[in-house]
This record gives sequence, C-alpha cells and structure tokens, in this order.
Amino acid sequence: MSDPTQTVRRKVLVAGAAALAGGALTACGGGGDSGNTATGEPNGAATPPPGSAPADAPSAGGAAAGAKAIAKAADVPVGGGKVLKEEKVVITQPTKGSFRCFTAVCPHQGCLVSKVADGTIDCACHGSEFKVTDGAVVKGPATKGLAEKKITVAADGNITLA
Repeated sequence: MSDPTQTVRRKVLVAGAAALAGGALTACGGGGDSGNTATGEPNGAATPPPGSAPADAPSAGGAAAGAKAIAKAADVPVGGGKVLKEEKVVITQPTKGSFRCFTAVCPHQGCLVSKVADGTIDCACHGSEFKVTDGAVVKGPATKGLAEKKITVAADGNITLA
C-alpha cells in the first residue's frame, strides 16, 4: 500500500504544475483581435476627441507642465524610428512631421523591441515585426500589435508622453 503523505504531495505537485502551465499558455496566447471594434482603429487606438491635437500635429507651446521630454523630433528619422529602452516605448515618424508612439514591449513574450528598420519595428527575441505606421503585426510569432501610446510634439521639437 502507498504512503498517504506521498500521495498528497504528488497531488499538490500535479496541481501546481497544472497552474503554472495554464499561466504560461495564457501569457503566450494570441487572444482576441488586434482592432478596436468600438473605434474601428487598429490596436485599440482611439480617435482624438474634437479640438485636441493628435500626435502628428505639433502643439503650440512647449512641453506640458511637469512633463519631461523623452526625445527630440530631429532624432527620429523619417520612415524609421527610435527605441527608448528606459521609457519602454518606440517613437516612429512614418512620414515627415507625423509621429507615432508604441509600447516597446513585444506582446509575444515581453521582450523589448530592438530596432526600427525598413518600415518595421523589430523584436530580436523571436523575430516579430510590426508596422511603423500603426504597430500592427507584419510578421509573427506575435499575434497582437504594439499598443499605441499618446505623445505630444511641441513646437520646439520636444516629444513628451501625453
């Protein structure tokens, strides 16, 4: 006959392993679509409310009160972008004067994207690529695009998180 203590330990270990496996599958899962059905915008990007300045339009004044500039517009190449590792964001300039900002955290497994080249934001961990225009997936294994972050581009070229 088996020892009841060993049977209980075995059940606890099996239950713990099942919980860890379920958590790992959830973290790796693609889930859902990459669009926001309420706004029709990709990756949940919301259309700015009337009267507010979109990220592509420079604001009239300097940086918002208390906001720290995270980059200069001149440092973001047209058709490319710049990865800001400390802030965990990537700023792109798909066309001259149009700036976009996305999380630099790849939705596949949480690595930071490494570079912006040839119209894509690239993650070196597993090879996922995202469009500089809207953060949508160009190449997997990621199944969700990069979440958009709101930024403000001041007249002096300072870029701040909104």
